Amino acid sequence: MKERDLFGGRTTAIMALAGSAIGLGNIWRFPYLVGQNGGAVFILLYIIFSLLLSLPIFLAESAIGRNGGVNCRSAIAAWVPGRAGRWLGMLSIITPLWIVSYYSVVGGWSLEYLIQSCKLQFTQSSPELMSGQFEALLSQTYKPILCHIVFLMATVVIVAFGVKSGIEKFSKYSIPVLFILIVVIAIYAVTLPGAGEGVSYLVKPDFSKVTPHTFIDALGQSFYSLSLGMGIVITYSSYINKSENLMVTSLGTSISDLLFAYLAGFAIMPAVFAAGIEPSSGPGLIFDTLPYIFSQMGLHMPVFSAIAAILFFLTVFIAALTSSISLIEVGVAYLTEEKGMKRGWACVLLFACCGVFGALCSLSFGPLAGMQLFGMNLFELADTIASNGLLVIGGLISVIIAGWVIPRKVLFKELTNAGAKRINIKFFPIVAVLIRYVAPIGILVLLITSVI
Repeated sequence: MKERDLFGGRTTAIMALAGSAIGLGNIWRFPYLVGQNGGAVFILLYIIFSLLLSLPIFLAESAIGRNGGVNCRSAIAAWVPGRAGRWLGMLSIITPLWIVSYYSVVGGWSLEYLIQSCKLQFTQSSPELMSGQFEALLSQTYKPILCHIVFLMATVVIVAFGVKSGIEKFSKYSIPVLFILIVVIAIYAVTLPGAGEGVSYLVKPDFSKVTPHTFIDALGQSFYSLSLGMGIVITYSSYINKSENLMVTSLGTSISDLLFAYLAGFAIMPAVFAAGIEPSSGPGLIFDTLPYIFSQMGLHMPVFSAIAAILFFLTVFIAALTSSISLIEVGVAYLTEEKGMKRGWACVLLFACCGVFGALCSLSFGPLAGMQLFGMNLFELADTIASNGLLVIGGLISVIIAGWVIPRKVLFKELTNAGAKRINIKFFPIVAVLIRYVAPIGILVLLITSVI
């Protein structure tokens, strides 16, 4: 077998893993869930679940990946014998490819909005004209599909360059840029007249807003945001050098993801409150509400509004791209290592398959809107199957393997660098208990509630 590329070091590994985690889940999903679940109290629960539940799952998948040193399917099949291992391993390949097919549709929306912001569409139009623009885009046939294809093409081109020259290099430059952009936007947002109420909404927990749904949403978001159950962490960890500290890398990734999500909240919520818009606007918050806000700002501060719009949707686009390349890489690693395909041809094959399915998902808002199952169109059904089923099952498989199948000494070796990291040795018993007992219970609760 050809020698595999490895990430250059801890920093580049964290940036690559953070790139997989930092995406639309932080900018698109997190703010509207914050708005629907009472603000700061949701954020507090989200942080607790991320550190006590999702981080141990992340460590479990990291240990499986680096120990295997192979693609995700082979890494799982190595610990689960027979046909069951092969099928469970294939599930880890199918899941990210399923997700990227419709995820790239949303990535295409971010591309279209970036183009429109560069054309000053949001700042030169009246706020009234912004209402319904997102729905108008979704109902079209060709433009959303074209944007989806262009976005997916950009994804596979980066992946085609390989682990070091493609994924690592892109992450190395894009992640710092993302943090700079989101900080600039957040500073701009909190200085808007009337933004103070939005800041309070993000920092002062109101425990009267807590419902059972708040717990489930916070748990689900922490799971979704760290790319758990998708095969990504296992695949990327197989590229981490044996000398690197997995606990530090995983903690660094988790903190980076939490910080970016919180900054995204400050970039969006103060502007929402400044514009007098209901924070619980839902999934259309950034694609429907934000252009309206930029348009309102354009009436008084056209230059600043134009710059803010461009920076914001550039951030959304780059964040979407960092996650999509990790989703595609899982399938490419499998095809190149187990099927002997050249990396370029593997990218072409996955581009074709995901492109077709994604186009159908895009059409489900327009010409195919009438084709529904269980009251959902194809896009909504695909997202529901992934979020409420595939991801949760994938995470459960990982913690069962790491907690109950892999010998404890192997897990100890991976998470403490064979006993070389003293601080890791002190925390290992706690981590082992979280992986073996706490994480499976948390995942089962999420799975049962999702089904209900």
